[in-house]
Amino acid sequence: MDAVDQAILRRLQRDGRQTNRELAEAVGIAPSTALERTRALRARGVITGFHAVADLERLDRSVQALISIRIRPQSREAIESARDTMASLPESVGVYVVTGNEDLLVHVAVPSTAYLRDFVLDRLARRKEFVDVRTTVVFEYVQPVEQSELPRSERRDRRTSYS
Repeated sequence: MDAVDQAILRRLQRDGRQTNRELAEAVGIAPSTALERTRALRARGVITGFHAVADLERLDRSVQALISIRIRPQSREAIESARDTMASLPESVGVYVVTGNEDLLVHVAVPSTAYLRDFVLDRLARRKEFVDVRTTVVFEYVQPVEQSELPRSERRDRRTSYS
């Protein structure tokens, strides 16, 4: 992937519904080139689909948390079963199988902290194969922005030290 393919991919990740003409203009290439490059990215399996992003607050799911889970016995079957179970829950936004002290990291979105407490205590902590469940409430999530796409006045000097 060259710089043009990367720019196309970034733009489509931010807005998959923009027209080909808008995409071409934003990336600085001809519309025919943008269409050809986008088709090639799909054909190579780099772009696998286009998805709608829902506003969780408008869905009354404004409290988000990351829940790390350790599973025993630690076997492929137990981990895959837990992964599939967690992915099927309506509270789940994403499920990750990870290395380290935990086996799963689950991103959930729920209506309230009381709901989160009940969800963790009543639906997760009671499971015998979940030997450790830790919850971290998300205060804020900031979508990373590519520095080159910000107006020049808002770009950070990457050499700046933050101490």
